[in-house]
Amino acid sequence: MTSTTWYVVLVLAVGVERLVELRVSAVNLRWSRERGGIERGSRHFRVMTVLHVGLLAGCLLEVLLLDRPFLAWLGVPMLVLALAAQALRWWVIATLGHQWNVRVVVVPGLPRVTGGPFRWARHPNYVAVVTEGIALPLVHTAWLTAVAFTLVNAGVLAVRIRCENTALDEVLVGTSARRSA
Repeated sequence: MTSTTWYVVLVLAVGVERLVELRVSAVNLRWSRERGGIERGSRHFRVMTVLHVGLLAGCLLEVLLLDRPFLAWLGVPMLVLALAAQALRWWVIATLGHQWNVRVVVVPGLPRVTGGPFRWARHPNYVAVVTEGIALPLVHTAWLTAVAFTLVNAGVLAVRIRCENTALDEVLVGTSARRSA
Protein backbone atom coordinates (compact mmCIF):
# COMPACT_ATOMS: atom_id res chain seq x y z
CA MET A 1 0.00 0.00 0.00
CA THR A 2 1.11 3.55 -0.65
CA SER A 3 1.62 6.19 2.01
CA THR A 4 -1.48 7.97 0.70
CA THR A 5 -3.58 4.83 1.20
CA TRP A 6 -2.26 4.46 4.75
CA TYR A 7 -3.02 8.11 5.40
CA VAL A 8 -6.59 7.73 4.15
CA VAL A 9 -6.97 4.73 6.49
CA LEU A 10 -5.62 6.83 9.38
CA VAL A 11 -8.00 9.73 8.73
CA LEU A 12 -10.96 7.35 8.32
CA ALA A 13 -9.97 5.66 11.61
CA VAL A 14 -10.02 9.06 13.32
CA GLY A 15 -13.46 9.61 11.77
CA VAL A 16 -14.69 6.31 13.22
CA GLU A 17 -13.20 7.30 16.57
CA ARG A 18 -15.23 10.54 16.39
CA LEU A 19 -18.41 8.53 15.81
CA VAL A 20 -17.60 6.46 18.91
CA GLU A 21 -17.09 9.71 20.85
CA LEU A 22 -20.48 10.95 19.69
CA ARG A 23 -22.10 7.74 20.95
CA VAL A 24 -20.37 8.05 24.34
CA SER A 25 -21.41 11.70 24.44
CA ALA A 26 -25.06 10.88 23.71
CA VAL A 27 -25.14 8.36 26.57
CA ASN A 28 -23.48 10.88 28.89
CA LEU A 29 -25.85 13.66 27.79
CA ARG A 30 -28.82 11.52 28.72
CA TRP A 31 -27.18 10.72 32.09
CA SER A 32 -26.49 14.41 32.74
CA ARG A 33 -30.00 15.55 31.80
CA GLU A 34 -31.50 12.94 34.12
CA ARG A 35 -29.54 14.63 36.92
CA GLY A 36 -30.49 18.18 36.03
CA GLY A 37 -27.58 18.90 33.70
CA ILE A 38 -27.51 22.42 32.30
CA GLU A 39 -26.32 22.92 28.71
CA ARG A 40 -24.63 26.08 27.49
CA GLY A 41 -23.16 27.15 24.15
CA SER A 42 -25.30 25.13 21.77
CA ARG A 43 -24.81 27.72 19.00
CA HIS A 44 -21.04 27.45 18.91
CA PHE A 45 -21.33 23.65 19.06
CA ARG A 46 -22.62 23.64 15.47
CA VAL A 47 -19.58 25.62 14.35
CA MET A 48 -17.29 23.20 16.18
CA THR A 49 -18.95 20.25 14.47
CA VAL A 50 -18.45 21.75 11.01
CA LEU A 51 -14.85 22.64 11.89
CA HIS A 52 -13.98 19.11 13.01
CA VAL A 53 -15.61 17.49 9.99
CA GLY A 54 -13.73 20.06 7.91
CA LEU A 55 -10.45 18.98 9.50
CA LEU A 56 -10.93 15.38 8.38
CA ALA A 57 -12.22 16.37 4.95
CA GLY A 58 -9.40 18.88 4.51
CA CYS A 59 -6.79 16.26 5.40
CA LEU A 60 -8.11 13.91 2.74
CA LEU A 61 -8.81 16.50 0.06
CA GLU A 62 -5.49 18.29 0.37
CA VAL A 63 -3.47 15.09 0.23
CA LEU A 64 -5.50 13.57 -2.62
CA LEU A 65 -6.09 16.66 -4.76
CA LEU A 66 -2.79 18.45 -4.23
CA ASP A 67 -0.73 15.25 -4.19
CA ARG A 68 0.99 16.05 -0.90
CA PRO A 69 4.00 13.81 -0.28
CA PHE A 70 4.75 11.77 2.82
CA LEU A 71 7.99 13.05 4.32
CA ALA A 72 9.15 10.62 6.99
CA TRP A 73 11.14 13.25 8.93
CA LEU A 74 7.85 15.18 9.40
CA GLY A 75 5.22 12.47 9.11
CA VAL A 76 6.54 10.06 11.71
CA PRO A 77 6.79 12.58 14.58
CA MET A 78 3.40 14.03 13.59
CA LEU A 79 1.88 10.54 13.66
CA VAL A 80 3.26 10.05 17.17
CA LEU A 81 1.76 13.41 18.22
CA ALA A 82 -1.60 12.58 16.60
CA LEU A 83 -1.70 9.25 18.44
CA ALA A 84 -0.67 10.95 21.70
CA ALA A 85 -3.54 13.42 21.21
CA GLN A 86 -5.96 10.49 20.88
CA ALA A 87 -4.55 8.92 24.05
CA LEU A 88 -4.92 12.21 25.93
CA ARG A 89 -8.50 12.61 24.68
CA TRP A 90 -9.46 9.13 25.93
CA TRP A 91 -7.71 9.78 29.25
CA VAL A 92 -9.90 12.88 29.60
CA ILE A 93 -13.00 10.85 28.72
CA ALA A 94 -12.09 8.14 31.23
CA THR A 95 -11.32 10.69 33.95
CA LEU A 96 -14.58 12.60 33.50
CA GLY A 97 -16.70 9.47 33.12
CA HIS A 98 -20.36 10.37 32.69
CA GLN A 99 -19.52 14.06 32.99
CA TRP A 100 -17.62 14.03 29.67
CA ASN A 101 -19.52 15.40 26.70
CA VAL A 102 -18.89 17.04 23.36
CA ARG A 103 -21.35 19.67 24.50
CA VAL A 104 -20.97 22.03 27.46
CA VAL A 105 -23.18 20.35 30.09
CA VAL A 106 -22.72 20.84 33.82
CA VAL A 107 -24.58 18.84 36.45
CA PRO A 108 -25.32 20.89 39.58
CA GLY A 109 -23.96 19.37 42.75
CA LEU A 110 -21.09 17.47 41.18
CA PRO A 111 -17.61 18.59 42.17
CA ARG A 112 -15.12 19.92 39.65
CA VAL A 113 -12.87 17.11 38.43
CA THR A 114 -9.24 17.71 39.37
CA GLY A 115 -7.69 14.27 38.85
CA GLY A 116 -6.08 12.64 35.84
CA PRO A 117 -4.89 15.13 33.23
CA PHE A 118 -6.86 17.89 35.01
CA ARG A 119 -4.05 17.96 37.59
CA TRP A 120 -1.87 19.69 35.00
CA ALA A 121 -4.30 21.52 32.74
CA ARG A 122 -7.74 23.03 33.22
CA HIS A 123 -8.81 21.98 29.70
CA PRO A 124 -6.66 18.99 28.67
CA ASN A 125 -9.12 17.92 25.97
CA TYR A 126 -8.39 21.15 24.12
CA VAL A 127 -4.67 20.43 24.32
CA ALA A 128 -5.52 17.20 22.48
CA VAL A 129 -7.66 19.05 19.93
CA VAL A 130 -4.98 21.64 19.19
CA THR A 131 -2.27 18.97 18.94
CA GLU A 132 -4.36 16.81 16.65
CA GLY A 133 -5.36 19.76 14.47
CA ILE A 134 -1.71 20.44 13.73
CA ALA A 135 -0.33 16.90 13.74
CA LEU A 136 -2.95 14.92 11.80
CA PRO A 137 -2.71 17.01 8.62
CA LEU A 138 1.08 17.19 8.83
CA VAL A 139 1.39 13.39 8.90
CA HIS A 140 1.11 13.71 5.12
CA THR A 141 2.19 17.38 4.72
CA ALA A 142 -1.34 18.82 4.45
CA TRP A 143 -0.03 22.12 5.74
CA LEU A 144 -2.88 24.25 4.36
CA THR A 145 -5.36 22.20 6.40
CA ALA A 146 -3.16 22.42 9.50
CA VAL A 147 -2.89 26.21 9.24
CA ALA A 148 -6.57 26.80 8.38
CA PHE A 149 -7.85 24.51 11.13
CA THR A 150 -5.48 26.01 13.71
CA LEU A 151 -6.49 29.59 12.93
CA VAL A 152 -10.24 28.94 12.92
CA ASN A 153 -9.98 26.61 15.91
CA ALA A 154 -8.22 29.31 17.95
CA GLY A 155 -11.28 31.55 17.64
CA VAL A 156 -13.73 28.72 18.30
CA LEU A 157 -11.79 27.52 21.33
CA ALA A 158 -11.67 31.03 22.77
CA VAL A 159 -15.47 31.09 22.70
CA ARG A 160 -15.79 27.48 23.88
CA ILE A 161 -13.42 27.81 26.83
CA ARG A 162 -15.05 31.06 27.97
CA CYS A 163 -18.46 29.34 27.75
CA GLU A 164 -17.25 26.28 29.63
CA ASN A 165 -15.55 28.28 32.38
CA THR A 166 -18.65 30.44 32.85
CA ALA A 167 -20.93 27.39 32.99
CA LEU A 168 -18.70 25.65 35.53
CA ASP A 169 -18.36 28.79 37.67
CA GLU A 170 -22.10 29.56 37.59
CA VAL A 171 -23.15 26.04 38.53
CA LEU A 172 -20.43 25.47 41.09
CA VAL A 173 -20.98 28.88 42.70
CA GLY A 174 -24.72 28.24 42.69
CA THR A 175 -24.14 24.79 44.20
CA SER A 176 -21.83 26.17 46.89
CA ALA A 177 -24.35 28.86 47.80
CA ARG A 178 -27.12 26.28 48.13
CA ARG A 179 -24.93 24.02 50.25
CA SER A 180 -24.06 26.79 52.71
CA ALA A 181 -27.64 28.06 52.96
